[in-house]
Parts: sequence; structure tokens; C-alpha cells
Amino acid sequence: MPSSTTFRTRTGRLIPAIIVAMLLASCSGQAPQAPTENVQGAAAKGSADYYLKQAQQSSDDNKADWQLLAIRALLREGKIADAANQLGQMPQQGLSSSQLQEQQLVNAEILTAQKNYPAASAALSKINSDSLNADQKARYYQAQIDANQGRSSLPLIRAYIAQEPLLQGKAHQDNIDNTWMNLTQLSTEDVNGIVINANENVLQGWLDLLNLWQTNKQDPDLLKAGIQDWQKRYPVNPASQTLPTPLTNVINFKPGSTEKIALLLPMSGAAQVYGNAIQQGFNAAMKGLPSTTPAPAPAQQPAADPAAATDPATATASQDTPTAPVTPPVTSNSNVQVKVYDTSSQPLPVLLTQAQQDGATLVVGPLLKEQVTALASVQTPLNVLALNQPETESNNPNICYFALSPEDEARDAARHIWSQHKQMPLLMVPRGDFGDRVALAFADEWRKQGGQTVLKQSMGTYADLKQQVRGGGGLRLSGTPMNAATAPATQPAGVTIGGLTIPSAPTDAQIMQSSGDGAGSVDAIYMVATQQELTLMKPMIDLSINTRLKPSIYASSRSYQAGAGPDYRMEMEGVQFSDIPLLAGTNPALMQQASSQFTNDYSLVRLYAMGIDAYNLANHFAQIRQLPGFQLSGTTGNLSANANCVIHRQLPWLQYRQGSLVPVS
Repeated sequence: MPSSTTFRTRTGRLIPAIIVAMLLASCSGQAPQAPTENVQGAAAKGSADYYLKQAQQSSDDNKADWQLLAIRALLREGKIADAANQLGQMPQQGLSSSQLQEQQLVNAEILTAQKNYPAASAALSKINSDSLNADQKARYYQAQIDANQGRSSLPLIRAYIAQEPLLQGKAHQDNIDNTWMNLTQLSTEDVNGIVINANENVLQGWLDLLNLWQTNKQDPDLLKAGIQDWQKRYPVNPASQTLPTPLTNVINFKPGSTEKIALLLPMSGAAQVYGNAIQQGFNAAMKGLPSTTPAPAPAQQPAADPAAATDPATATASQDTPTAPVTPPVTSNSNVQVKVYDTSSQPLPVLLTQAQQDGATLVVGPLLKEQVTALASVQTPLNVLALNQPETESNNPNICYFALSPEDEARDAARHIWSQHKQMPLLMVPRGDFGDRVALAFADEWRKQGGQTVLKQSMGTYADLKQQVRGGGGLRLSGTPMNAATAPATQPAGVTIGGLTIPSAPTDAQIMQSSGDGAGSVDAIYMVATQQELTLMKPMIDLSINTRLKPSIYASSRSYQAGAGPDYRMEMEGVQFSDIPLLAGTNPALMQQASSQFTNDYSLVRLYAMGIDAYNLANHFAQIRQLPGFQLSGTTGNLSANANCVIHRQLPWLQYRQGSLVPVS
């Protein structure tokens, strides 16, 4: 008779019980199992849903491993809140030492992803990195890097150095490039203050490479030879075997030809006066400038509205400030041939084609913003130094952009004010698009420096301010908190009905900033105002401050105008403002030459200075385009280019003190 451990099917066949058990197991879904992936290894490939399902079905022995894998997958998928929730559901006891280590590490990674950087740093400090395996160490150092928020520091660089041997491929090259980038962003004081431990040979090599670069970065040939010599002295340094990308560009650097330059300017029509001023500056530089003899104090020269540089067609409307400190002597180059093309006469593509056919090796211009914006869609093999910049930056390998923009001046102001250890700046800018653009540029740079809240107050016209004075009122030192990347961050959009905009109700943050006793926590005020407006605003601000600690006051070069007498200078006591080196008195001989040439029309003097620097930049186009960190000291500022080859300028700062103008140290 059949055994009691068999079953009869509908067909009458007998099936052993063990086979039935196997069939039932295969039909009941995946049985609980241990993860085949190393919980402490490289990032798992499965989805968070898969790991969570396995965790639900697993026994206590394996559940924690599946949970840890799920947390890492959730982080990879950007589900930070879910990752934190899952971490909170993990058992508090009974974990193995390896599971506890991994739990600590994912906790730090979650805190970093939540941008809770102080807590992340505290969590990382409790982890013994020596007990981690290679994959965990790579993640541990990455968490340290992320917790530094991109701020260059010695601990950040040490984290990159420690992480480097653990990476391969693109991640390894990125590590090398980021190490170099952060080294070059350290201040001179930071570099000089570094104390190297006896076993930090790699860091020593990096610092020697940095010193070599800083010493020779203006001369590609010397820099190239120095890098090759450094590689021989540090053969095992990771940067010797895999050069940072910017230094690879140095090794591969090839100077471009500037023997024939096509100068594309408006030489007829409404903008002709601006084109003429730039051309005259360009020609003056080509012939050779008076040597620089810095005056002991800035010249009491008037400065006109610089807005002409942003868009010459509106030069009298808003100001554009140039930059930088020292004007280098420009020697003549008799080999350069320059041909001028009138951008008011023919379309830009036609002119570029004509310049190419005429044998041009470099184009300087165009000047007007709409033509510069159109450059990106024009096919030309020529290198182009555009004399303006589009609203949105893009990286075009044969184009650099040089503009005297008010946004660039605002960024320089943010760096200057941050360097004076201010924490809460208030921007007073003109109402409208111009003021919005300046404010956003300032706020963006403030964030990059490490600052947080920026307040913005939009000002009315001179007539509005005058009416406010008649009413006996001062200026409230409050404003709308700005988001660095977008429009006023915490200000909801108003409602527009029939062309009339009804503003939204103020947010809690705005109400809080607007309350209190005047200045509150504001410790710096940056005003973008004309001299006439500043004459009203400065006394109104003084009336508004009823605290002993007064905020420092800064102004754009828009306020530095002709005819400022001693009474005005006394009224402006303590105000700091920026302006281009030429108008700040760094080259009195050149300033006298330019002012007499343009009969003291300083808006044209600014464009004349722009033409001088355009010539200097054109003759160093290859270095500017290919060598990060390359700088030129010009009449409109200390010039350097970002990754998109947009030329930025650092301005000198002056201060009214006892009726005189003195440089800000």
C-alpha cells in the first residue's frame, strides 16, 4: 500500500511529500534569504523597492542588511526623507559591528544630503575610518567633502587627498581636478599658514605645484617647463601621474595668431559715438600707452555713468562699472594689422565671413548686446573677443566675452563686503529690471562666498526720494530676503489685473526684517544710486539709524560723478565705493590724455579704457581661453576669465575720509 507521506492528484498519480514541499516553496514568492551583495561594498545596483521588500520578508539575522542596502538605494534615488525614515526603523540593539559601522556611515550621508552639515561633521567624527574597508572609506571621505559645502580649506583638501587612491576612471580625474581647484582658491594667508605633518608627502607635492603655478602662471612657456620639472621631482604624486585638467591645458598650450585683427564696432548710427571711443582706446594701446605711475592718492576726477558698457545704446540711463587696480604699460606692436568693420551696415554673419576672407585671425567685437547674443548661432572658425555678454552664459570654445556690466560690479562688491567680515547686507537698488539684475548678481556671489541672507529694497526715482525727504521720513533699513539663484526667494508673485500688479502680502521673514529699531541686524548697505540720489539717501540713512553700531555704507561707481565739491565729500564721510583703475588715479598721465580727448565726458573715457583693455586681451586671447587663472591688470580692472571665458574684473575701492578720497586698504 502507498506510504502515508504521499498525496493523490486528480489524475490519480502519487507524488512524494518532499516534491510537494518544493513546489509550494517555489510558488510562494521569494523565500527570505541573505543579500548576495556586500552591504559594506560599492553602491548596490538594485532598487530601493526591491531591498525593502526583501527586508519585510527576511528574518532578524538578514533584515538589517537589507535595510542598509535599501537606505543607500533611497539616497541614490534622491528619496532623502524615505532614507531617514528607514534609518529610524532599524533596530537599536543586536547589530553586528560591521552593521553598526555601516549604520553610522549612512547616517552621516543622510545628514549631508539633508544639508545639515554641522550634524554630518559631528557624525563623521565618531567614525573610526581605519576600520572601514576601501569602498566605505571612499564614501566616508566624500561625505566629508560634501559637508565642507565646497568651501576651500585644508581639511577639505586633505579629504580629497585621502580619497584619491580609492577612485578610478572619471571619478579619479574629478578628484584630481577638485583638489587642484580648491588649492588655487585658498587665500595667500591660508597657504602660508598650512602646517604639514611629517608623513604628508602628497600634500607637500601639491603645495609645491601650487607655488610653481602661482609664480609662473603668466608665462605659459615657463609654466610648462616648471610642470615637467615638478613631475620629475614628484614621480609618485597622484597629480604627477594624472595632471589636473587645467595643467594638461598648459602642457598642450599653443599660442594663437593675432597679426590680423578684425574690429567689429558700430561706426554709424546712434551707437557710433561708443564705437569711436572704443576704437580710439584700441588704437592708443596699439601705439603704446604712457607708463603707469600710480599717484599717492586717487585723483579727484569725475566719473560718468558707466552703464554705457553694458549696452552703449542706453549709456546715459544706467551705469556700468569696470574694475581693477593697476594699468600695465602696453607697448606698441607694429606687426598687428587692424581692419574696422561697421556692424551698423551689414548683418553679423556677413561681416564675419568678410573678415575671414580678408585673412583675419581674431575678431574683437561686436559691441551691442543683441549682436553678441546672436554670436552663439553664427558658424565661424575665428576666435572672437565679444565686447558684451549674453544674458545666459554658455561655453563656446572660440568666444570670450568682455563687458563692463553692472552685474559684474555687484559681484565684486559682494566679495569686497564679505572680505570686511559683514554678515547681513542690505541692497538699495533702482526699482525695475536693472535693479533686479544687480541684486541677483550680488546675492549669487554672496552665497558663493559663504554668506546667507541678503536683503533687497527697491528704490524709487530721485523725485520719489525728494518727496520722501519733504515728508520728514528716513529710509527703513529693511528689505525682502533674496534667494541667490532666483527672484526674491520668499516673495510670492503678485496678481496682475488689467495691467495693474497687486503685490502679495509680506512673508513672515519680511515682516520680521521690517520690524525693530531701524538697522536691526543689517551691518552693510550697498547702494546703486546716482550722485544726486546718494546726496538724498545718505542723510536719510543717517537719520534712520538709532543704534551705536552703524552699518558700513558702500556705493557703486554710479555715484562717483563729475563736480563733487568738498561739501559733498564731507557729507559722504565713511562711504566706500568702487571704480575703474583709470578713474581711480592709477595712471594720471593716461587719465589726463583721455579726459582732454573727450572733454571730460567720462562715459566715453570708460569706453576708451575698455578699448585699451580689449587690445590687451586680444593679444592674450589664447592664454585667457586656455589657461585658467591667467590674469591681466588693465585700465578697467584686474581681468581674469571664468570657465565660460567671461571676463571678470576686480575693482579698486576708495573711501571718503575727512573731505578727501583715500584707497581702502
